[in-house]
Amino acid sequence: MNICVFGAGSIGCYVGGRLAASGSNITFIGRPRIGQELLSHGLSLTDYRGAKLTVSPNAINFSESAAAATNADLVLVTVKSAATNDAGQALAPFLKPGAVIISLQNGLGNADILAKHLPQHTVLKGMVPFNVLHRGQGAFHQGSEGELEIETHPMLSPFLPCFERAGLPLQLRSDMLAIQWGKLLLNLNNPINALAGIPLKAELSQRAYRRCIALAQREGLAMLKAAGIQPAKLTALPPHWLPDLLSVPDLLFKLLANRFLAIDPLARSSMWEDLEAGRTTEVDWINGEIIHLAATLGRQAPVNTKLVALIRAAEQGGRRDWSGPELLAELTKNNG
Repeated sequence: MNICVFGAGSIGCYVGGRLAASGSNITFIGRPRIGQELLSHGLSLTDYRGAKLTVSPNAINFSESAAAATNADLVLVTVKSAATNDAGQALAPFLKPGAVIISLQNGLGNADILAKHLPQHTVLKGMVPFNVLHRGQGAFHQGSEGELEIETHPMLSPFLPCFERAGLPLQLRSDMLAIQWGKLLLNLNNPINALAGIPLKAELSQRAYRRCIALAQREGLAMLKAAGIQPAKLTALPPHWLPDLLSVPDLLFKLLANRFLAIDPLARSSMWEDLEAGRTTEVDWINGEIIHLAATLGRQAPVNTKLVALIRAAEQGGRRDWSGPELLAELTKNNG
């Protein structure tokens, strides 16, 4: 089977690299910068469990053109959400009949956008629950646990062994919208981690930062409840229990969290990585989704609105070293 990764960033290189390292025929499509890196260094893939896999530079099949997807049986779209429309337009002239497309992106509506451009193809929703850190020189590290969740469809059957061999078995789900909302609630931490400027594990060890996450999640859960949307349970705890867990004292949190979340000291949010690289973040497709949902209900979401504003300021060179107490005070200012 020919598999194409369209959008060779952190997620695309890690997932595609795992597939390539286990023998799948992978084509990466991305920007010149990442192409030069992969063709110079190959891929070095590690995870929090101690896995170490490599793909040599001469085994890398990389292109900057969507035309490289012409022979693809499966396309994994891993571009940033803002580029989804362009991705669909770029792929449309080249995909062969019967090709399957999976959106492995943040946010809620990317698969629908792709489907509008690819009406003759099977376009499926997917979700990557784990964190991937780009460490430079072709090195990508999975810093937290989780398995790929994909919308169930019979056309996925030929590809399942490829992902099994790669150690990334696909979890087929019929409730992908609930899955996406569940992931989004967890991702409400992304701007907090980016504004803290420290690894996820260090951030989560401090109660003030966790209380910031809890504020954003409670606001999101209130909007989901008002809209009649039930997010999926993606951790050992139901989504509505998470804010309470995050708010407990540090020692108790450490004892409880170790039972349901594996995360190593290297893990950071993709939003932090975007700010480090000077890229526009996906905050509109994460916290912005809560703001949009609130607007459809005639409500406001002040906590998530403030987080979006702080990230927008950070994108323009604003502050990125907020302490937990400072950020908590900012989020609760004028909100009670």
